[in-house]
Amino acid sequence: MTDTTTDPTRSTAADPDALAAYEAWHRARLAAVTSPFGSLALIQTTWLEPGREVSDLEALEGQPDTVQLTRIERISLETGEPEHGYRLWDSASPKNRAFEDIEVYPYAPEWILQGRFERVGDDRVIPFEHIADAGRTRELPVPGDIVVEIEGEEVRLSAFADGDRLQLVFADATTGRESYAPSRFLFLPRPDGDGPVTLDFTRAVVPPCGFSDWMNCPLPPAGNRLAAAVRAGERRVVYRDEA
Repeated sequence: MTDTTTDPTRSTAADPDALAAYEAWHRARLAAVTSPFGSLALIQTTWLEPGREVSDLEALEGQPDTVQLTRIERISLETGEPEHGYRLWDSASPKNRAFEDIEVYPYAPEWILQGRFERVGDDRVIPFEHIADAGRTRELPVPGDIVVEIEGEEVRLSAFADGDRLQLVFADATTGRESYAPSRFLFLPRPDGDGPVTLDFTRAVVPPCGFSDWMNCPLPPAGNRLAAAVRAGERRVVYRDEA
């Protein structure tokens, strides 16, 4: 049986400081996803037709007092123009009430890998499919490639720009079997140019769409689908009715 657990300290790793940091990271993740604007709280995403305006009062009509609203924007796949919409968040959502834990793999320092970033430029974009876009793609900026050796094989990964970070969307041999499908996310600092990077897969996370059906997450491109089984970081979301 695969060794997975909701206790992040269950590990053969000898470094107590690293274990303590892993446990603190896990606690911080639990606090984030259960916060008033955490992924578990998202109960609705609405995109408005061009020219239509909806007031906060109208959008919140009939909702309980626990519901809050935020405004959102994206680029339309059909027109290439900005689309506007809103999201409703409920800290007392059914998923928040049923949430128990994020199951994690035991701390696995062997999955802290050293690679290198090869910068291409801010103007390069790569099409990424998204989970709710019915096979259509959205172009995301990928300013360079991450080259890293995984279990003896050199792979070249595409991570898109997310402010001062890079966001790696990946799948591996555990995806859909042991860990969340279709992917997990890994974030790392965005380098200024070519140079070494650390891929700490012990900080791999279940994406927001793993907590709410109203999230639209990017899917891993072909080059980010790993043959190896990355048994590190978060595995899946656990709800009380699954216990």
